[in-house]
Amino acid sequence: MQLLHLDSSIQGETSVSRLLSAAVVERYRQRVDGIVVEYRDLAAAPLPHITLPGFATDAAEAVLAEFLAADVVVLGAPMYNLGIPSQLKSWFDHILVAGKTFRYGAGGVEGLAGGKKAVIVLSRGGVYSEGPRAGVEHAETHLRAMLGFIGIDRPQVIVAEGVAMGDEPRRAAIDAALAAIEHVAAAKEPAEA
Repeated sequence: MQLLHLDSSIQGETSVSRLLSAAVVERYRQRVDGIVVEYRDLAAAPLPHITLPGFATDAAEAVLAEFLAADVVVLGAPMYNLGIPSQLKSWFDHILVAGKTFRYGAGGVEGLAGGKKAVIVLSRGGVYSEGPRAGVEHAETHLRAMLGFIGIDRPQVIVAEGVAMGDEPRRAAIDAALAAIEHVAAAKEPAEA
């Protein structure tokens, strides 16, 4: 099994999404013999934003090939300014490629990456899953939409929210997410959980 691990937080060692995405990968290492993990730190080594001259270059093709080779993709994503980091959006711009990961047909768009599993590990400073701010949460919804567009329509989602609301809420959010990771990583089929 090939696993692609992506981190996009600029927070380094203090990042909750990095902590939790690493925990997901570690659970996979524990339960899958011979797993091969590729790691890409999109904050430390950001991909260029897509331009016409930069489209389909050797570097862009390598990013797409890395994704296509993966059976499982673990996305570590903080929510910045109500959405995903631009570094992560740029990665998606490299892998959402007509004829490779999706195509248009008589019935509309068809995702071509449906055999892959995805785990979204999302951190949020505030609470956006419910209440008055739920309508402005555009990180999880955007990630689900982009993955669904290419056929990965049942990603696992682990969310730690309220992590900037004090030490106690931060710890509670991390503990709850770690408990969810134990459940997710124990599932036979990640997308089935």
